[in-house]
Amino acid sequence: MKEILNIQKQLLPDLLDTMKERYTILHHIMVSGVVGRRTLAGSLNMTERVLRSEVEFLKAQGLLEIEAAGMRVSVAGRQLLESIEPMVRELFGLNELGGRIRKHFGLKQVIIVPGDSDTSPHTKKELGRAGAAVLRKYVSKDEVIAVTGGSTMAEVAYHLSSSTSLKGSWFVPARGGLGESVDFQANTIASTMAKKTGASYRLLHVPDQLGEDAYQSLMQDTTITEIIEFIRKARIVIHGIGEAMVMARRRKVDDATTASLLHEGALAEAFGYYFDRGGRIIHKMPTVGLRIDDIQEMDCVIGVAGGKSKGEAIVSVLSFGHEDILVTDEAAAIEMVQMLPS
Repeated sequence: MKEILNIQKQLLPDLLDTMKERYTILHHIMVSGVVGRRTLAGSLNMTERVLRSEVEFLKAQGLLEIEAAGMRVSVAGRQLLESIEPMVRELFGLNELGGRIRKHFGLKQVIIVPGDSDTSPHTKKELGRAGAAVLRKYVSKDEVIAVTGGSTMAEVAYHLSSSTSLKGSWFVPARGGLGESVDFQANTIASTMAKKTGASYRLLHVPDQLGEDAYQSLMQDTTITEIIEFIRKARIVIHGIGEAMVMARRRKVDDATTASLLHEGALAEAFGYYFDRGGRIIHKMPTVGLRIDDIQEMDCVIGVAGGKSKGEAIVSVLSFGHEDILVTDEAAAIEMVQMLPS
C-alpha cells in the first residue's frame, strides 16, 4: 500500500489531495453525528460554495444523507471510512509518526488521529472516539478499570456505547476529584462509562487536593480505605496527561509549590504526580487514590492526550516508562518526534 501511495503522490498528487479533502469532510460529519453545512464549513475553514460541491458529490455516491437537521453519514459511508482507514493513516503520514514514537518509548501501540485538538473540536472528539475504541479492544469482562478526569476523558466516555457490553466489570475513579468542573470529574466520567457499557461503578467522594492533616484523617476512615482498596484492584487504567503549569493553576496550587515546580522543570502532570523532561517525578500532590506503585503494576496503561501544546508533556510522561498504549493527535505527535533523537 505504501508503495502504491508513493507512486500516486508522484503521478497524481491532485487526486490524493482530493481524496484527503473528501475523507476529511466525511469523517467530520461522522464524528459530529448530524451537522449543518454552515457549521461544517466553519470547522473545516472552507467556503460554503466549495463545500456544497463536495457534499453533492458525496451524496450522489450514497455516502451522505441530507436531512432537515443537517447532514449525516450513511451506512455505506461508515463502511467506506472504516475500510480506508489504514490507507488514510499512511496517506497522512501517521503510521510513520506512530512507529517512531512506539519504538523510542517501547510502547505496545500508538494511535494517532489527524489534526490538532488545541484548535479543532472535531479532532478532540476523534481523540475521544479513538480512546474509546482502544478501551473496547483491551477490556475483557469482570475487569476493574480506573479512569482519571479531564475533558479528553469526558470525550472517551461520550464515545462508548451499549454495543460494548462490559457487564460484570467496574469503572472507578483513579483518584479523588471533587473540586473540578462536575462534567470533567473522574467520578462523573467513571459513572458515565459504566452506564454506557452496562458495567457497574464505585465513586470516591473526596477532594482532588488535600492538606497533609486532611489526608491522614481521611485515611483513617474505613469507608474511604475500603473503596481505595477496591480501586487498587484495577488492572487497566485510562488517563489524560496535563501540562504541569496549566494543571497547577487549575488546581490552585500555592505559590511556593508552583515556584518549586518551575524551578525543578516540571512539564507534565498525571495522577497527581508532576514529571520533568526526563520522566522523573519531582512532586506528588497529597491525593487519595491510585499510587504510582499501583500504576507500575497495571496490566495495561492507556494514555489519551493531544494538541500541539501537549507534545512536551506527553514525552515527559512517556519517559517515566510505564505507559503501554498512547492515543494522541497529529499535532502532538509531530511535536514529540521533533524532540526525539534523529
